[in-house]
Amino acid sequence: MVYTLSSTPRQDGFYMPAEFAPHKQTWMLWPERPDNWRLGAKPAQKAFVAVAKAIAQFEPVVMGVNQRQFLNARAMLPPQIRVVEISNNDSWMRDVGPTFVVNGQGTVRLVDWMFNAWGGLREGLYFPWDLDDLVPRKVAEIEGIDRYAAPLVLEGGSIHVDGEGTLLTTEQCLLNPNRNPELSKEEIETYLKEYTGAECILWLGEGVYNDETNGHVDNLACFLRPGVVALTWTDDHNDPQYPISQDAYDRLRRFRDVKGRSLEVVKIHQPNPIRITAEEAEGVDAVEGTLPRQAGDRMAASYINFYFCNGGVVVPTFDDPHDQLALETLQRCLPERRVVGVSAREILLGGGNIHCITQQQPLGG
Repeated sequence: MVYTLSSTPRQDGFYMPAEFAPHKQTWMLWPERPDNWRLGAKPAQKAFVAVAKAIAQFEPVVMGVNQRQFLNARAMLPPQIRVVEISNNDSWMRDVGPTFVVNGQGTVRLVDWMFNAWGGLREGLYFPWDLDDLVPRKVAEIEGIDRYAAPLVLEGGSIHVDGEGTLLTTEQCLLNPNRNPELSKEEIETYLKEYTGAECILWLGEGVYNDETNGHVDNLACFLRPGVVALTWTDDHNDPQYPISQDAYDRLRRFRDVKGRSLEVVKIHQPNPIRITAEEAEGVDAVEGTLPRQAGDRMAASYINFYFCNGGVVVPTFDDPHDQLALETLQRCLPERRVVGVSAREILLGGGNIHCITQQQPLGG
């Protein structure tokens, strides 16, 4: 029996654990939209398979697919990766999927946020998104776990937590009038605290330059462990990313977390600017209501968009001179984990990266 609860996670003693806490499994969704993924999504599907295989070295992976792609996904994925039918509009499991919460007894529940495709009818990236909005309910049914329906438009990529009560987000996204225009900053903070169990909300300013999600924090900064934050960086003062990262760095250095600690900041230099080629742009179908992919557009590439899994870290790479340094820096900061790089340009072409296409389910009791 799966219940939709009228209380909140905080009221029931539940909280959102950190991504680096132990997982039961990872959830993903299979790409297929020809108006977002070039060449009928075939290159993206290969990239998703590579990510799923990398994660499967460390923990179980569940891939949700639309009915028409079930046999194709099953054929392309190795047998240890579970394939289940979950109808969806696109493959951004971080943003359309649930946020899982736990309590001290090891019970796992999920939070079902409202989803409006990053901006609704005016500014959303595609239409419709009704199937995406149902994904958390379907995960709840598949897993047999109870659900909280949060009265807040929010994508999972817009928040990061340390598991101890500190939550990191950006003003550019959560305060954007295309999400919850009727709510004040204080009201949004109250909802965040009620549905994630966080006690301390740390607000950064803007997200990564040209990020079509309106500045998701998971492309900009994330907790490596409590008290330590990784931040995307550039040394080029003429790059439009520089003032964004500098402002984030200044804020992070001023912040104190829920335990009163100052934050250590680890700078991860971004790749050189990556732009859509004419060939890549021509491979995407033009559909009214979907954000077009134009040749020459700079993409929001960042190594921060990586994913923690049990004993591992899966990091996007871009065939860029900064790839190796990013991998080495993360390995040095996370000696207890194995850092694995996966070529991720095809995922970036769709508007996000490895963290955006994954969602962790924490290990319960």
